[in-house]
Amino acid sequence: MIIGYTSGVYDLFHIGHLNLLKNAKGLCDKLIVGVSVDNLVLYKNKKPVIPFEERIEIVRNIKFVDAAIPQEELDKFKVWEKIKFDVLFVGDDWYKTDSWQEMEEKFKSVNVRVIYFPYTKGTSSTLINETLINLRNNN
Repeated sequence: MIIGYTSGVYDLFHIGHLNLLKNAKGLCDKLIVGVSVDNLVLYKNKKPVIPFEERIEIVRNIKFVDAAIPQEELDKFKVWEKIKFDVLFVGDDWYKTDSWQEMEEKFKSVNVRVIYFPYTKGTSSTLINETLINLRNNN
């Protein structure tokens, strides 16, 4: 059985999130999804619109997701030490960055494949939130 893992904030759930989860599930037998706890989101100097408890419940109920767990730290290797996944799915904005090249080497040493998915063009939680703010301010 191939266990896959991915993580994210999943705030203002949109088609890009769904595409990622659907594509990831197509490449593994069991997909575990880490949902960032509210305190972890603050590292991006952002505050989630949807509270953690609601975000994890939404992700937990997506048919492609076999399990949703709290993501309490950014270090994916520490998560691997706990759940021992075989494949890690991440967004392609991390591809070839120094920190991820180091992370890839760590994962290679324990036979974990890292697969990068392209972001869905034209949509993001940040863009949706900015659009909502603009709409509210113009009314």
